[in-house]
Amino acid sequence: MSIEFLLASAIAVLTAAGIYLVLRAQTFSVVLGLAMLSYAINAFLFAMGRLKVDLPPIYETGAEYTDPLPQALVLTAIVIAFGMTALVVVLALRTYLETGSEHVDGTPEVEDTHPDRGGGA
Repeated sequence: MSIEFLLASAIAVLTAAGIYLVLRAQTFSVVLGLAMLSYAINAFLFAMGRLKVDLPPIYETGAEYTDPLPQALVLTAIVIAFGMTALVVVLALRTYLETGSEHVDGTPEVEDTHPDRGGGA
């Protein structure tokens, strides 16, 4: 099994888990989903650079080199993702303290207890 397949599989799993968690109704799940999506994007950007081992990071005449642009993009994305995660956590905490609910829309999930709809006694 090649390393490319393993990296692509890891990116796919992170993306799928991130999308699943973002679509849930709890704010903590949404925050974790956004973090997983940012990890998947970072891994994708890093893999785009076609990293080569034991090559100089600075261009020399007639030599191959490692492209520094994907690495710079990943570092920038990590900083932005950290700041956005902190902002979303603060907003989720503020929403929880004001509404008393951890659901995304601010209303708690109501359990159906109507006898005709299969709930209750």
